[in-house]
Amino acid sequence: FRKISTKLESIESYEIDLDFFKQIGASALTDNSLDVPTNGIEAGIPITYVPFRNGIFISIATAIAEKHGAEALFIGVVEEDSSGYPDCRDEYIKSMEKSINLGTKDETKLNIKMPLVHMKKSEIVQKSIELSVPLEDTWSCYQNEEKACGVCDSCRLRLNGFKLAGIQDPICYL
Repeated sequence: FRKISTKLESIESYEIDLDFFKQIGASALTDNSLDVPTNGIEAGIPITYVPFRNGIFISIATAIAEKHGAEALFIGVVEEDSSGYPDCRDEYIKSMEKSINLGTKDETKLNIKMPLVHMKKSEIVQKSIELSVPLEDTWSCYQNEEKACGVCDSCRLRLNGFKLAGIQDPICYL
């Protein structure tokens, strides 16, 4: 995040402490007693789903956006060829937009933009190349922070997206 923020010369950024997710648990991403699956993508909502994560992210972003008088929030949810998280659906994000506009000041009118929601991972990779996104500074792995594992659902989806786009993924894998 910091590298991308610096490269994009963002004026102001926020790093919010989200350690409370560990107290909630119920996900392999927030509970160390649960293993991140590595045997491929299966039907149903995976154990890597973090309960209401995007709702929480949107709520925090709304508070910051309202503070600054912003008109839009952007979120990178992907409904197509993804893990099937319920809070990544177009319908859900649209309902959150209604809720945040009901729960903020009358003069606050926020639109939630989700430019990736109906794109396939390969299309996202191609668009990222067109826009000169520093893909070497992006991260998807659910297990590691130094080198991506290459076998968790998120790595598999990322690798497949790069493969279908015909582009070499610039990050290191184990």
